[in-house]
Amino acid sequence: MTSPRILVVEDEMPIRRFLRIALESAGMTMLEADRGRLGIERAATEAPDVVVLDLGLPDMDGRDAILAIREWSQMPILVLSVRDAETDKIAALDAGADDYVTKPFATGELLARLRALLRARRPQSVETSALRFEDIVIDFAAHTVTRGGANVGLTRKEFDVLALLARHAGRLVTHRQLLTTVWGPAHTADTHYLRIAIGHIREKLGDPAANPRFIITDPGVGYRLLVLA
Repeated sequence: MTSPRILVVEDEMPIRRFLRIALESAGMTMLEADRGRLGIERAATEAPDVVVLDLGLPDMDGRDAILAIREWSQMPILVLSVRDAETDKIAALDAGADDYVTKPFATGELLARLRALLRARRPQSVETSALRFEDIVIDFAAHTVTRGGANVGLTRKEFDVLALLARHAGRLVTHRQLLTTVWGPAHTADTHYLRIAIGHIREKLGDPAANPRFIITDPGVGYRLLVLA
């Protein structure tokens, strides 16, 4: 059986050294990053089983790192932070963290919480940080789309629409789901926002509405993304 792989995103070397000893003694393999952006990159490229994340990172707030990972993955995230205020815990959990342990911490409790997250982890056989079809690459972690190696240059809303379709590739995504997720619950009737965004995406991907290869319209209902090899 493969040992669980734990990514520790922590800028303090003594804590990383201590955690390596503790994790390896518990039969786990530790990956590490001393910056938030490096942690996001390693989470995307190495697919750890759990991320252990400090909030006080030197290049970004840990909450922003959680939000970045949550845009493309549901991998378990455990916050390990000196911040013990209730507001900090709520903010981290609302951002998408699964658990929160404050420093200083008891090693036994941390390992027990990690084991609980590992038991609860859902199979993610189809999860990926990027989707490739024909000459198009959608990179969920980097928020970029390339076509033939060149940046397509989508706006943030356009990327969010395409990313949501890509995460449900081959399946119908309704107007309501797209509008609620990308623009918010107050915009479920604003289908013109969606028509404009889809039009721009099609134009930038070279996918004409009259004869689409990728984005298929289900009139009055929604859209689906066809991923062709």
